[in-house]
Amino acid sequence: MILQGKRLLITGVITKDSIAFHAAERAQREGATVVLTSFGRVRRLTERAAQGLPQPVDVLELDVNSEPDLAQLTSSLGDRWGTVDGVLHAIAFAPEDALGGRFMTAPVDSAIEAFRTSAFSLKALAGAVAPLMPSGGSVVGLDFDAAVAWPIYDWMGVAKAALESVSRYLARDLGSQGIRVNLISAGPLGTVAARGIPGFERLAELWQEQAPLGWDPSDPGPVASAICFLLSDYAAAITGEIVHVDGGFHAVGAPNMQ
Repeated sequence: MILQGKRLLITGVITKDSIAFHAAERAQREGATVVLTSFGRVRRLTERAAQGLPQPVDVLELDVNSEPDLAQLTSSLGDRWGTVDGVLHAIAFAPEDALGGRFMTAPVDSAIEAFRTSAFSLKALAGAVAPLMPSGGSVVGLDFDAAVAWPIYDWMGVAKAALESVSRYLARDLGSQGIRVNLISAGPLGTVAARGIPGFERLAELWQEQAPLGWDPSDPGPVASAICFLLSDYAAAITGEIVHVDGGFHAVGAPNMQ
């Protein structure tokens, strides 16, 4: 029960396939109290998925690009709990014309939207919960290794590179308050969002071929476990880190020839 008594905010649950759903499920089984966020038409899907969690949860309205929503989130969580121990940022979006091999043709507005929703939002969300962490806390975000250029990922890849940099600057600025900021760089998983990326299936196949430990794109369990670790006190001295949960894919340059 490594999260016993923790109060956690989990964003990014859309369906039961979502990494965030599995993180929320694991967090509850580890003793945490959880609240989810969603917004607009997607909220109904989130509420439906939430019914599959071990314990009932509330779903708060949050468009992470809306300053009034962020202010209301701080107020709502303050009224509900007083303090927050951790938050999962599982939010990313790029318009269709910024993905799938359209890097050179993507309009600037699409690149800006990808950056704002996928990278700047980490700062926005951290800023909303930081006042509720007077004794410190943990901010965890979901990443996809941005050290190299990937096929089909295009401006989302650029946004993820920005996310990695944002996390380091947040770790710098929030560390004096005892707030840790870390990312999980996960291998490809078959979420609704991932399946919307053209060519995702081939990328997942490459992972299965190259990862030293192998990789199951249908199993988000290892990623959920790592998220819970970073949200727990076991990670008390870890910040500004990118933890790869990818079967070791990032560590090798090519599939094993043996």
